[in-house]
Amino acid sequence: MIRASSDRVKVLTDSGEMPAHLWLPESGSGPGLLLLQEIFGVSAYIRQRAADLAAAGYVVLAPELYWRLGDGALDESGPDAVSTAMGLAERLDPDTTLEDSVAALEHLRAREEVRGGTGVLGFCLGGGLAYNVAAVDSPDVLVSYYGSSIPGMVELAANIGAPSLYHFGLADDYIDAATVERIREGVTTGGSDVQFETYEGANHAFDNWNFVLHHPEASARAWRSTLDFLARVLPPDPVAAAGATADR
Repeated sequence: MIRASSDRVKVLTDSGEMPAHLWLPESGSGPGLLLLQEIFGVSAYIRQRAADLAAAGYVVLAPELYWRLGDGALDESGPDAVSTAMGLAERLDPDTTLEDSVAALEHLRAREEVRGGTGVLGFCLGGGLAYNVAAVDSPDVLVSYYGSSIPGMVELAANIGAPSLYHFGLADDYIDAATVERIREGVTTGGSDVQFETYEGANHAFDNWNFVLHHPEASARAWRSTLDFLARVLPPDPVAAAGATADR
């Protein structure tokens, strides 16, 4: 398992400075990826995925989206993690959280370490936010894992011009297979570069190995697909890309 430390940085918003975490590739520079958290915050899992992306050659920024609530990351393996996290997510103001995410993308774009474009990638809560950011801004790439809010804003797909990759499990307790198919139809209609991947037997949050719904096979296949997709549409330094691992 790749381990990497992050630097704490501040993202300027209209209400103050939002805490965020920054990972740099070994080369010190590369394309930028805004990594948007699950409902559990910038957890150990999100930090590891950020480190994995940095190892693949990307400059990664993960903002603490719960900062306005005064809360941080949760241990998603705990017995009350889901109820606590859903309570936090319900307290988020959607418009403000979207604005914070766009501010984080702008911060990342402006960093001197970022070279070669900037994309957005998110899981669960962050998967829906990433989709929304791509609809109101213009990132160079979008990767969305089981975006929980996408079913309510499928129509925004018409506003997304970035190459896009979507991952959904077909045994998702929160997004049923019929809804996944509706999302597929909405995001692939007219899309010039849209990749839509589904996984039999995989539930929600299947990529999170620290959570009860982890599906190892789906996780590994989706991560390989993600790295391949990013290497094609937002290529990192070739040396960094060659050294990236396909899973955690």
